[in-house]
Amino acid sequence: MKRYKYSTLANVVKRFDKKRIIVIGDLLLDQFIWGEVSRISPEAPVPVVWVKNEGFMPGGACNVASNIAKLGAEVSLVGVVGEDEKADILKKQLKKENISTEGIIADKKRPTILKTRVIAHHQQVVRIDHEDINQISTQYLKRIQDYLKKNIRHTDGIIIEDYGKGLITPSLLRMVVREAKRYGKIIAVDPKENHFSYYKGVSVITPNHHEAAKAVKFPIDSKKALLKAGEKLLKELKANVILVTLGENGMMVFEKGKSPKKISTLAQEVFDVSGAGDTVVAVYTLCAASGASPILSAHISNCAAGIVVGKVGVAIVERKELLSRLKRETGKAR
Repeated sequence: MKRYKYSTLANVVKRFDKKRIIVIGDLLLDQFIWGEVSRISPEAPVPVVWVKNEGFMPGGACNVASNIAKLGAEVSLVGVVGEDEKADILKKQLKKENISTEGIIADKKRPTILKTRVIAHHQQVVRIDHEDINQISTQYLKRIQDYLKKNIRHTDGIIIEDYGKGLITPSLLRMVVREAKRYGKIIAVDPKENHFSYYKGVSVITPNHHEAAKAVKFPIDSKKALLKAGEKLLKELKANVILVTLGENGMMVFEKGKSPKKISTLAQEVFDVSGAGDTVVAVYTLCAASGASPILSAHISNCAAGIVVGKVGVAIVERKELLSRLKRETGKAR
């Protein structure tokens, strides 16, 4: 990042507060139950957890929206929840974070997706999932499409956050891509590995190393294989940019008509990679919507990812700490 002046990077970040982003994706509620284990159950060979505390956090596509809100932009979530208590908890928490819930549709036949993690002595004992991963019905798909047709023209960027829970379908993607191109809006995708055929024509896709390998159907075990995979995805998906995240090895940016660009990692200590992909797609999209080039957008999102992997748990990056890290990485160059 030494090639960029701090003022160049900071000016991009400071434009975030004028941007509006729509996040379309699978909405999850994460429940955490913390406790202690002192004995084994007499009913079965399993630990008995004495509950000390519990709480809820918005998850899935909600985490992308949380990143955007913390960085100062306006954000609207589009997705499906059930008509249940968990939906009320989720919406209440989203509103506290200044995330618009107008695009969230309630389907009484589906449960709000809930992932419950039981943690004892800093170790996860079990995870319990409540979910329906069947595709949403035509009735609710139409309501979502109607909302998007009215609102895409008023946004600066669209993010598709695909967890494979039934919302992201080929027909929905075709409509979103068509409307985004009609109004000249960036559309970014954090992909599901077996849904790559859905994403044709989007602006940018941000797969990790393993997702990219699954998509191209060959192992990415060398630089040569990585270059081959990136070019294959660019061609097949007709995207403008493929940004492959490489964990501790940084990122590789494949841009249509240009040579691939490697961006080295900026993480000093890696405690937890949970949520890093959410941060990358959120920050990249905000940067691109603010007029930054693909390489500059990738540099800033790479720096943001370096912050969140240094935190424990699914974390987000705030505007103040992103600016602070950018200043440090550029040596305060102006």
